[in-house]
Amino acid sequence: MKKNALTVIACSTLSLSLLAGCSGGITEPTGSKGPVTIRFFTHGTESLYNWSQTLPAFEKKYPDIKIELVQLSEKGETLEANRKLDLAASSGEAMDVLMLSDPAGFAQRVAIGMAAPMDEFIAKEGLKVNEEYKVDTKFKGKYYALPTKLNPWYVVLNKDHLDQAGLPVPKDWTWDEFMDYAKKLTKGEGPSKRYGAFFHGPTDGGFMEFLKLELGNQPKNMEYLKADGTSNMDSPLFRKTLEIFMKMEKEDKSLTPYADRISQKLAYRPAFFNQNASMVLMGSWFTAELGGTDQFPLNFNVAVAPYPKNAPGDPSGYAPFITDYMAIAASSKYKEEAYKFIRWYTTEGQIVQGKQIPAWSKVKSDEMDKIIDLILSKTKSPEKVDKDSIKKVVASFKSGEQVPPVTYQAEINKAIQEEFEKLVFGKQDIDATVKNSQDRVQKLIDTNKK
Repeated sequence: MKKNALTVIACSTLSLSLLAGCSGGITEPTGSKGPVTIRFFTHGTESLYNWSQTLPAFEKKYPDIKIELVQLSEKGETLEANRKLDLAASSGEAMDVLMLSDPAGFAQRVAIGMAAPMDEFIAKEGLKVNEEYKVDTKFKGKYYALPTKLNPWYVVLNKDHLDQAGLPVPKDWTWDEFMDYAKKLTKGEGPSKRYGAFFHGPTDGGFMEFLKLELGNQPKNMEYLKADGTSNMDSPLFRKTLEIFMKMEKEDKSLTPYADRISQKLAYRPAFFNQNASMVLMGSWFTAELGGTDQFPLNFNVAVAPYPKNAPGDPSGYAPFITDYMAIAASSKYKEEAYKFIRWYTTEGQIVQGKQIPAWSKVKSDEMDKIIDLILSKTKSPEKVDKDSIKKVVASFKSGEQVPPVTYQAEINKAIQEEFEKLVFGKQDIDATVKNSQDRVQKLIDTNKK
C-alpha cells in the first residue's frame, strides 16, 4: 500500500461530587524524575473542551507534569487540525499526546507511525480496556489510543416548528417518519425557504455517517467493511440510504440541497440556530451548544429525538457514535507521562471538563443525568432545552459491534463520496452509484491485501 505523506483550577461543587462518585482507582505508572512538560496537540477549542479548567486540574493533581496545549484549529475543524498536525510531525516538532477525532484519520496516522502502541502501559496497570470504557479502540490487535467522549448520534429538533406543525417530539421513529416530518416542516420558497432537515455531510471525505443512514442503526455490519475486512457495500441498506437522500432532496425538496451546502459552505450550527432548517442529524457533542452560545444564541425551544430505525419492528437505541482518540506520539520522550495524562483525561478529566458525555464505563446513569445538566447549564439559555429528551436518548443508546477502521479508510470514504456526488449532481443513477461504489471499494481491498 502506498502510504500518504506526513502532509487550562477549581471544579464546580457538582464536578467534585461527580469525581468522588466516579473515581475508579487508576494505577499511576512511574514517570521520569522531576517536572516535565508534555505537548498536547488537539483540534478542540476552549468553548467545547474547557481547557482553561481541565488542564490546571490535571496539573494540580500531578504537579510533576505540565501540559503545553497546542490548538490546531481555532474553529475546531478536523480537516484543518489534521493538516497542521501532519505538518508539525513532518517538521520534527516535539509532540507527546495527540487527539484525533475521526476513525479514518486515526487509522491513517497509526499506519504512518505517528502514534505509539500503549499496550505496555496497559498491561503494567492491569487495565481491561473493554471494561473501563464503552468504546473499544483496539486497532490491528494493539491499543494506540483510548477514547474520551461517547457521542451517539441523535436528531435535534426546533420544537417551536414542531408545535406549529402539530407534530409531537418523537420517542421512537423510523426513517419513513423522519422523512414525513421533514416534508411537513418545510416551508416557503426561494432564498428564505426553511427546510425540514439539514445533513452536514458527506463533505471532503468527512461525516460519512450521512451515507450510512440505514446502516448506522444496526447491531452488526454498520460500516462499509465488515469485521473480517470484506466489503459490506452489497448491503441493501446502502442503497436505501441513497434513496433517502434522493427522495428528500429531489422529490420532497425537504433537505437543504447538497449543491447549496457545498457552494455556500453551509454548516449545521448556523442552519439550525438561524432556523433555516427544523431538524439536524448530528452527534450528541452538540449538547454542549444546544442552549445557545455567544456566537449562536438560542431564540426558540429545542428537543432531541433518537436516531431513526429502518422499520417499526427493529430494536431501538442503536446509532452511530463518535469519540476522540487520545494517542501517545511515537516520537515522544515522555511516553509514561503522556499515558498518565491520557488515563486521567479519559476518566476523571471528562467529568472535570463538563462538556461531553464520557465513554468511561464507571459513570452511572444518575451521574450521567447530572453531567447532562451540567453541560447544559454552561449554555446561554438552558431553560429552552428539553433536558429529559436528551437524557432518554443517551440512556437508551446501544453500541453496535464495532469494526476498527482500516489504514486506507480515508480512500474508501473518498471513493464513496465521489460516486455519491455523481448521483446527486445527476451524472449517474442509483444503480450505477451502488455498482461503482462496490467496485471501487473492492479494488481498494484487493490493492491493500498483504
